[in-house]
Amino acid sequence: MKVFWFIPTHGDTRYLGVTNGGREVNVHYLQQIAKAVDHLGFEGALIPTGRSCEDAWVVASSLIPVTSRMQFLVAVRPGIMSPTNTARMAATFDRLSNGRLLINVVTGGDPVELAGDGVHLSHEERYRLTDEFLMVWKNLLETGEADYSGDHLTISGAKQFFPPVQKPYPPLYFGGSSEIGQQVAADHVDVYLTWGEPPKRVEEKIQSVKKLAEERGRKLRFGIRLHVIVRETEQEAWEEANRLIKYVDDDMIAASQKVFARFDSVGQQRMSALHNGRRDQLEISPNLWAGVGLVRGGAGTALVGDPETVAKRMKEYEEIGIETFILSGYPHLEEAYRVSELLFPHLNLTNSANDPSSSIVSPFGEIVANSFLPTIGGVK
Repeated sequence: MKVFWFIPTHGDTRYLGVTNGGREVNVHYLQQIAKAVDHLGFEGALIPTGRSCEDAWVVASSLIPVTSRMQFLVAVRPGIMSPTNTARMAATFDRLSNGRLLINVVTGGDPVELAGDGVHLSHEERYRLTDEFLMVWKNLLETGEADYSGDHLTISGAKQFFPPVQKPYPPLYFGGSSEIGQQVAADHVDVYLTWGEPPKRVEEKIQSVKKLAEERGRKLRFGIRLHVIVRETEQEAWEEANRLIKYVDDDMIAASQKVFARFDSVGQQRMSALHNGRRDQLEISPNLWAGVGLVRGGAGTALVGDPETVAKRMKEYEEIGIETFILSGYPHLEEAYRVSELLFPHLNLTNSANDPSSSIVSPFGEIVANSFLPTIGGVK
């Protein structure tokens, strides 16, 4: 199991929808989160993209010097970014980070935001463009050259002089719930991502994409994007979930859902349908809570519970084919530590937080009365 965290470049808070508990997200705070990710045992972190976020590539680049292990899942945007220039960006980042780049392919699902970026294509055509973009991008990084003539892109004599560290190119991650989105995934990507739906629905999606990939002679890995609220007891976890949305009122929910309704993203439509803007039935599957999605686009569900229960739910996803978990929690710095301390001991992770350079006499916890080392769980 691979567990990633999240860099909150669109803001961080203790309470959704209000300034109460909010905090400034500046370079110092981003570095704190990145350093936590780097040494707590996470594989890396997703850096989000969109007009509500700081630029993902600039942010990720600024975090290279303060980290040594974490991988950066950074977005490319077909239709907004050139495939050839993006290939150069990817190769440079991969080289300067010593092979720590992962690529998140984001086609986009909000026609209003896309129009603001100069993209005026239908949902179907955006995925056709994504298909062409990835053909050019992959070929250029793999061979150093690219020529292409399609419905959306015409590339003549492209050259890539500096290869990436990872061969043939940094791994491609992608989420698309529509039929054409799944086809693009089957044709091109390495890891197919889904938002946090109930396990049965996730399994159906995995089987569909897996079949498409097999028809093409390809094999994909699968990942899921979720929030997580883990506490020492089940009761504490659910109290924290309710606290997170304590200031969210009906007007805020209605305004948010009106925005999400304009999206032509099938994934967003599936997220919104989990709660239909209602707050009275938010536990949509055991320990899977849709409260975040009342006012947040994209990933709108959270696993809620004590460490053993949350680990059990994650393992249920793992049993149906999920290998990668991209998690987040509010606020992201404190929750990174909480997840590492409470949840990680119950998971079989591919990464390790053990640092051979750390002192073996460094205490876990505060020394008691200046004389005694702390005990495990208070047991002597």
